[in-house]
Amino acid sequence: MENITEEKWVQLIETDEHFTILDVRTPRECAEGIQKDALILNFMDSKAFIDGLSSLDKTKTHYVYCRSGNRSSQACMIMDQMGFEKTYNLLGGMINWKGDKVYP
Repeated sequence: MENITEEKWVQLIETDEHFTILDVRTPRECAEGIQKDALILNFMDSKAFIDGLSSLDKTKTHYVYCRSGNRSSQACMIMDQMGFEKTYNLLGGMINWKGDKVYP
């Protein structure tokens, strides 16, 4: 896992061809807007979260965010333990996100 700023997040995604963006917030938080093309896996629903992770390609790069960066950091650590090759945690989460949001 690597903690990265929004600037580096955007830069990496622009040059990455095989990645997944994961939003690990609750459905209520996601209603406030998510990043474009993000897959929602609620970290607080541990069974659904682990089941969702199990269906992902571990060789892809995974960009993970939450509200503040805490849950996404924990999610990245779990993913690393499960054998995911490359995970990035968005520092400051959506609280500090200045980019576009998509509203479900």
